[in-house]
Amino acid sequence: MDAAEVLQIVACGEDSHRQFKQDVTNAASLAAEMVALANSGGGQIFIGVTDGGAIHPHDPANVRRLNQLIANSASTSVQPPINPLTENVGIAAGVVIVVSIPDGLSKPYMDNNGAIWVKSGSDKRKVTAREEMQRMFQSAQLIHGDDVPVAGTSSADIDLYYFREFFKMRFDRDLDEINLSLDQVLSNMRLLSDGKLTVAGVLLFTKTDRLILPVCHVKAAWYQGNEITSSVYIDSQDISGRMETQFEKALGFLLRGLHRLQNGQSVNSTGQLEIPRMAVEELLANAFLHRDYFVSAPIRIFLFDDRLEIISPGHLPNDLTIANIRSGNSNIRNPILTSHATKILPYRGLGTGILRALKEYPSIEFLDDREGNLFRVTIKRRPLKLT
Repeated sequence: MDAAEVLQIVACGEDSHRQFKQDVTNAASLAAEMVALANSGGGQIFIGVTDGGAIHPHDPANVRRLNQLIANSASTSVQPPINPLTENVGIAAGVVIVVSIPDGLSKPYMDNNGAIWVKSGSDKRKVTAREEMQRMFQSAQLIHGDDVPVAGTSSADIDLYYFREFFKMRFDRDLDEINLSLDQVLSNMRLLSDGKLTVAGVLLFTKTDRLILPVCHVKAAWYQGNEITSSVYIDSQDISGRMETQFEKALGFLLRGLHRLQNGQSVNSTGQLEIPRMAVEELLANAFLHRDYFVSAPIRIFLFDDRLEIISPGHLPNDLTIANIRSGNSNIRNPILTSHATKILPYRGLGTGILRALKEYPSIEFLDDREGNLFRVTIKRRPLKLT
């Protein structure tokens, strides 16, 4: 970077990836800035520039001091340590130091006080909300939403008959043949932790009449026309219960609303679904298994005249993109749920569900809304021809 580039950047002002500092004397303060950038996509700190954009370059003695301070701060005041790159750019009668902070690979980064900082516009803010912290730990695969213990639960909340049938199907053995207590079996399957059911345990095996995770449900609505209206709809349903129950009821809601087309069959046939059932099942199963369970929101299903929408809480995890999933790549956000789901939902766990759905029905669009923290699947419906 040369002086002209620095001046051009400074002229544009501070933003989420560029921070100006006239001088730095405090390692803790500098560490907080580094942490915020490392947690927020990376960026640059320009030392020798005021907040207003005036250039105040440093002399050689200050440049040596500042480079040493930067190195010490990055290695001892940022946890885990980072490796910023510095560049001394000659401007006027001195030097402006450009500190480049890469997007962190080991998020979340913290300062020595354990504070997590992120960028908020051109400023920074401390992360204090539990859900946001959990999502950051989740993105680093330090914690998974389906592995979190649920307060007020125990193995007594398990539907034992249902669990026995699952256990026999999964392991080809009766539960009574295992010389372990129910709590031990559930713990080994990561469905129980410290005497409490995990989110996976609650979602998969609890009694259907016990509403333990009220936000983990489905809200479905069938609208006349192509827009959401506040009071006019054909049908709506709030669906709760364990995961298999929710899946079956949500699928039933969609199948009731989709047209069945004759497609050359006899008048006595039941007709073919306008959207293949397999494609609907795959996309619905993905919504249950790959949603972010740290987000307190339901799965939403909207049926319109021209499309079907399935909206999952949480954007795609980590660096996964829509292009990735269209190519068959996947990232397992909820490993416990997915490990057991092959015996409960029409799900193979191979990361190929999106590919199979697209092969069956190519008119599917995906939106990874990172700002809104949701993932939307839109399935286009064919115009109904009555001739």
